[in-house]
Amino acid sequence: MKQEQIKTLIDALAASDLAQLEYSEDGSTLRLVKQSALKSAPAVRGPAVARRAPVAMPVQPAPAAAAECLAPLYGVVHLQPTPGEPPFVQPGQAVEAGQVLCVIEAMKMFNEVRADAAATVLAVLVRSGQEVDAGQPLFRFG
Repeated sequence: MKQEQIKTLIDALAASDLAQLEYSEDGSTLRLVKQSALKSAPAVRGPAVARRAPVAMPVQPAPAAAAECLAPLYGVVHLQPTPGEPPFVQPGQAVEAGQVLCVIEAMKMFNEVRADAAATVLAVLVRSGQEVDAGQPLFRFG
C-alpha cells in the first residue's frame, strides 16, 4: 500500500459517517477506526514511530472501582520489552500515571500503552503475541 493511498482512505473515512474502514490489498490489511467509535478507548497522542522511539498511547483513567484498559488500536500486544525480560506490569502491581503497561505492534510500528492514572493491576487479560482489536480489554484495574 502506498502512502498516498493510505491518506486517501483516512480522508474518506473522516468525511463519511462510517465508524471504521478496513482495506486489504496484496495480503496486507489496513484497519482505520474513528476516535468517536472508541468512546471508551483512548486517543493516539501522535503518529506511530519506529520501535526505538515509541509513541505513548494513553489508556482510560482507572477510577476507584474496577476498570479496564482497552487497546487503542488493532495489532499484536507485547507484554514485555524484549523476549526473556520481565513483563512491564503484573497482577497485583501498583502502576503510576504514565507508566508503560504494554506495547502494541501495528504495521511494523511499536506503540506504548501507558496508564493515565495510578491504579493496581487486578488482571492481565491478554497474552504476549496475541492479536488484539481496537477497544479490546487488555488489563483490569482496581
